[in-house]
Amino acid sequence: MPISELVGYGAREQTRTEYLRLVAARQGWRTADAAEWKELEEFLLARAVEHDAPSVLFRLACEYLASAKVIRPGVIMLMERIATVRQKAVAEVYTRVEHLLTEHRRAEMDGLLVVEPGMSTSRLAWLHRGATSASPMSIRAELDKLRYLRDLDAHALDLSMLPGARRRRLAGIGRRATNQALARRDVDKRYPVLLATLAECAVEVLDEVVQMFDQAISGTENGARRKLDELLAQRARASEDRLSLLEEILTVTTDLDVPDVDVGAKLRAGIGLERMRAARRDPKNRLLRDHGHLALIDASFTYLREFVPHVISTLRFEASVEAKSLVGAVDVLRELYARGGRKVPEGAPTEFVPTRWRGYLDQAAKAGNATAYWHYWELCTLLGLRDALRSGDVWMPGSRRYSDPTTLLLPGATWNAWRGEYCVLVGAPDTADEALDQVGEQLHAALGDLEPLLASGEGPVRMTEKGELVVNRLSAEAVPDEVDELRLELVELLPRPQLTELLIEVDRWASWSDQLTHAGGKTHRDPQLRRNLYAAILAQACNFGLTAMTEASGISYDTLSWTTEWYLREDTLREANAAIVNHHHRLPLASVGGHHVVLGWAAVPDARQVPDRTGDEPLLRRRRRGHLTHVSDQHSTYGTKVIPVTDREAVYVLDEILGNATDLPISEHATDTAGQTLTVFSLFALTGFTLSPRIRDLGGITLHRLGSRREVCSVFPNAGKLLTGTVDIGLIRSQWDEMLRLAASLKYGHSTASLVVSKLHASSRRSALAQALVEYGGLQRTLYALRYLADEAYRRRITRQLNKGESLHSLRRDLFFAHEGTVRRRHQEQQTELALCLSLVTNTIITWNTAYLELALAHLSQRRGRIDRSLLAHVSPALMEHVNPYGTYEFPVEAEYARTGYRPLREPEAIGG
Repeated sequence: MPISELVGYGAREQTRTEYLRLVAARQGWRTADAAEWKELEEFLLARAVEHDAPSVLFRLACEYLASAKVIRPGVIMLMERIATVRQKAVAEVYTRVEHLLTEHRRAEMDGLLVVEPGMSTSRLAWLHRGATSASPMSIRAELDKLRYLRDLDAHALDLSMLPGARRRRLAGIGRRATNQALARRDVDKRYPVLLATLAECAVEVLDEVVQMFDQAISGTENGARRKLDELLAQRARASEDRLSLLEEILTVTTDLDVPDVDVGAKLRAGIGLERMRAARRDPKNRLLRDHGHLALIDASFTYLREFVPHVISTLRFEASVEAKSLVGAVDVLRELYARGGRKVPEGAPTEFVPTRWRGYLDQAAKAGNATAYWHYWELCTLLGLRDALRSGDVWMPGSRRYSDPTTLLLPGATWNAWRGEYCVLVGAPDTADEALDQVGEQLHAALGDLEPLLASGEGPVRMTEKGELVVNRLSAEAVPDEVDELRLELVELLPRPQLTELLIEVDRWASWSDQLTHAGGKTHRDPQLRRNLYAAILAQACNFGLTAMTEASGISYDTLSWTTEWYLREDTLREANAAIVNHHHRLPLASVGGHHVVLGWAAVPDARQVPDRTGDEPLLRRRRRGHLTHVSDQHSTYGTKVIPVTDREAVYVLDEILGNATDLPISEHATDTAGQTLTVFSLFALTGFTLSPRIRDLGGITLHRLGSRREVCSVFPNAGKLLTGTVDIGLIRSQWDEMLRLAASLKYGHSTASLVVSKLHASSRRSALAQALVEYGGLQRTLYALRYLADEAYRRRITRQLNKGESLHSLRRDLFFAHEGTVRRRHQEQQTELALCLSLVTNTIITWNTAYLELALAHLSQRRGRIDRSLLAHVSPALMEHVNPYGTYEFPVEAEYARTGYRPLREPEAIGG
């Protein structure tokens, strides 16, 4: 058909409508009739009960209609149906929990919103007020909350009929809403919120009590450890005098010219009897196996008694078979507290007492000192209980953090159904024999790569004549001379925006502020909301708080406080960060510097000062937490977590990787020494990731082999000598299925990696599964070490990635300038939100810089000709000198959103002027 005959085709609207209908019918699509609408509403109602955000429901509706080949109705019509479904979801939630709402319980929950006589706040606000220290007074206050919640039967509330997301959203509303706002809500909205809030508080307060108990016991133990170190230092200094005396004695006793009968007289005359008597140590004063550590803890017995009896009398524990005697001892201790007993009854359990402390009990029993025995036995029980709660040998019914460890694994039936799929997903061998054969082949290849380097006896990696491994530090990476000149030229071309303008412009590109949704599901967005969100985020990211932001921006404190409370939450801030990272990932210049994404992180500890006024004088205690950030090889920060700096970072490395919600294809993790353990090496391999740390003193770690030393050294006479350790192959074979099951539980989100890893690390008696992970991790670390030693390019890549992380930390410190970078937020939830705001602003700067560096590069190319793009790998987008974060803050939202395209670059003549 000649094309000329199609001129004017479709000019009539009726023609387009008719042909659209024919095309849809041809492809099997149909319009929505009553049946389709009913099915759609049923589908949406099930989703709305879980998550009733209109944007989410609209997307799900579109996906459902597309899968059913139903032509999507008009947007307005569809949104009207979604609004109806949301109302039905509210009614459905109320119907599901209505059987719990007796008249008595309704009255109790309404009482939560009332300020009782003698209290300054309502019970609900009281429940949400967290402790700021692990002092005895704070612990008793949290126990009061726990008893109050138990009187309300909050710990027994079964809300399993509601999806977890709905329960969390309802509890979030209860945490943020005022008493007046909750009281004004309709019954079908108010009571589900209060039920979810009570149930969540019961779990949170219980976990808080146990954690504070742990911190208080550990604080006492650490204080005793510091005193012990001082005493041992003094003892060592005193021993110097005794060693000097011994030298003098040996000089006399080994002198053959001094007759034997004259030795004693010569010693007494020359050295002096008093000096020798003073140097003689009474056998009773000899140190026990722990050097007196437990005795120093006993000095704080009175302090422990201020809170321990209250904790033990309130909490109930369950235990594994191995820890039954410990829980039996706790039961005895509870009975002693109840009746005011001062003597440990005959037959009280002692099997759990470690060998290093048994001497205390034996000495006290032998001396008949019932009080000393009671003190030491009680201390052993409390310290053992703390360790067992950490490892999972003892758990708390109703707890989330200290729950039965068997619940951390996928149920058996679920695992059997998913096992094959999981092995394919992560590339894990189906059987242990296949896994060991695979590792054997990899070891053989890695040893083959390293053998010629060691055989040469020269180079950065070599063996000394004594058989010691020497690894030279990497020389500085060569940077072309043109890089500095190129960087200066590019930076001079960049516009000079205010930080507020930069934030708004990146939001115009990535729409990240749309991810900051109202905690209560409110859909209407005030025209000034964007401005308020930007101000609230900068107030946290720059660390000067809402009061200072009010003065700098003119936005009222109440407005900023309300915006922060209802919009800036961990989940929404993570989604906003993901939107920025995804936009940055699509920028052309972002891919320069690597063809695959390598994950790296470093902990940035932030010290905070917390006033503690429990004594007569204010005492400033430094309670340190760290911001753990995960930085991709594109310089974007895709993961942020707040952790105690007293915890080993390796516990947390998998959390952000497994929870990665961005488009970045994370495959490898670069870290320093503290980010690795054998257990972590094993879990990385079993979840389909590669761990690439930079280990300090690599020559001092034990490398493992399969087979005998003679077999390995016969093939690799130099490299084989490095493999001095063996692995328990039989244990790996017997536990392989459980190892995969545990890894799948983490990969699929059934359990949190940090919780599982912390329990595996804390256990004093490793289970068969924990030991198998260590054995397999030894093989994985050996593979890494051999590759690290043989491949200089690999070593440089790890160092380069860690350096990128450090450049981001420098940028974060420049942003976090107020109050000298000291974090003043007391609660971990607040600190997490602050850290995420800082990561968000950091990501906006990285994204803005990357986009404008690309424009500046194109401008320079036009002026100078083609520029070698390999030079760009040395130009970091972590730049701050062209951005002004100081002064007053204005938010020209309308002007920035009215802008089309990018803002103009600076002209060379303007730069010169």
